[in-house]
Amino acid sequence: MPLTDTAILKLTVLVPLVAGTLTLVLNGRQGWRMHLGKVSALLGFALPLVGALKLAAAFSETTRGAHGYAFIDSVDLGLGDFGIYWQVGLNGIALPLYLMAALIGLAAGLYALQSKADRAPVYWALLLWMHGGLMGVFSSVDLISFYFFHELALIPTFIMIGMWGGRARSTIAMELTLYLTLGALLVLAGLLLLYTDSNASDSVGAMSGGSFDLIRLKAYLAEQPLSAGRQHLIFGLLLFGFGILVSLFPFHSWAPRGYRAAPTAAAMLHAGVLKKFGLYGLIQIAAPLLPLGAERWTPVLTWLALGNVLLIGWVTLAQHSLKQMVGYSSVMHMGLAFLGIASLSVVGWGGAVMLMFAHGLSVALLLMLSTCIEHRCGTDDMTAVGGLGPKTPVLAACFTAAVLASIGLPGFANFWGELAIFVSLWDFERWLLLPAVGGLILSAVYGLRAVGRLFFGTPTEAFKRYEASQPNEIRDLTWSERLPAMILLGTLLLVGFWPSVTASWVNEALTATQPVLIVHSPNTDGDP
Repeated sequence: MPLTDTAILKLTVLVPLVAGTLTLVLNGRQGWRMHLGKVSALLGFALPLVGALKLAAAFSETTRGAHGYAFIDSVDLGLGDFGIYWQVGLNGIALPLYLMAALIGLAAGLYALQSKADRAPVYWALLLWMHGGLMGVFSSVDLISFYFFHELALIPTFIMIGMWGGRARSTIAMELTLYLTLGALLVLAGLLLLYTDSNASDSVGAMSGGSFDLIRLKAYLAEQPLSAGRQHLIFGLLLFGFGILVSLFPFHSWAPRGYRAAPTAAAMLHAGVLKKFGLYGLIQIAAPLLPLGAERWTPVLTWLALGNVLLIGWVTLAQHSLKQMVGYSSVMHMGLAFLGIASLSVVGWGGAVMLMFAHGLSVALLLMLSTCIEHRCGTDDMTAVGGLGPKTPVLAACFTAAVLASIGLPGFANFWGELAIFVSLWDFERWLLLPAVGGLILSAVYGLRAVGRLFFGTPTEAFKRYEASQPNEIRDLTWSERLPAMILLGTLLLVGFWPSVTASWVNEALTATQPVLIVHSPNTDGDP
């Protein structure tokens, strides 16, 4: 009997979790147990993408129901009396990010499987559990499931940094734990207040079903919105909770240090996918359910986002460490996404989702290639390297393409997200275009300068001595490194030349289901 689409959706979450458990149980260092564990891990990384592509192909008007959700199904966890179920489903906002999680999960998994990490099966298992949690985040319709899967994906990050991280890993793991736990607790407080306020009376409970079901909450709160005061309070909690998890200025310092210290595959999943949790939560949950709160906090969000774009952009210019530069660049680009959300428009939110999708792929690619460069050069100090281009042409081409994608060159997916955000700012607050474009210029400067330092020009004397002492280290990308790079780069180009493959889903979902977006729509009637 063929699997139903709802069954496939649930399996894309469960398969990585089961594969990770099996890999850990086998835990072989050599022989058949090692090979079987590796096959299990490979299937755990690959099968979710197969399922995600199948669901993307099946996503259409005929499969969509309430609020544009498709493939909806609930699993009773024995907590129904508290309104808690594992409810899955995808709408046009979730689907691109769900697909992005599957793509980056496979790329990160392929890179991890060819690494020489100690206790490799444990490393693969933690990555698989993280991957399963990420697939669960973007496929959850129930708010508690949404939060639970985020925590399931977050905890392995701390463990992997502590076990396989770089310099000062214990300190950095503790810093991440403090920041991200604070953010998660603020989010949990906001979600619980949203639930209790939406079920404050018997009549309300009857309407909303007394559950954390996002579809029911959207339907009910569209008819019976919370008071302005409660909306302001709850949205503020969610804004700062989600904001910390996304590295909103000034709660950003954990991100660059964390990505430099984290094992590469873990950094790819966290920077590429998990960090989008907060932006997704604001667009999918907070602003649609709390439109008055969104309007009240928009000025604050705008100024904090400008801190990401301008201040962090200048900080990025000062970096010598390649991974540190990529980490700060990621924080800077999140500011553009926050500006798109602050515009409270279909175009701005659509641009934010498109940028989240594209940035996830490009930053994961840059982090992977940065590690490839560090392994070949013995350092990630850009000022200590030079002239790599003739020796590593494929690596140079991939890294240059990744940088061009991150700065929004036409032909890459990032361009469409950034363009839509700029258009939304023109209708929202035109003066914001100047700092937003300025931030993009800064990203072009530090990105292209990194390309020039690493691959062109004259090699430094220190690098010449290293090359003479390690003649076999300076080599081009291997096929096991090229494959994950091609998955990410190919998708960036595909969506860059064919943006409607994801943009149509997003536009339909935002147009149909986001009542808050009328707050700052352009005034064409001359009314006050």
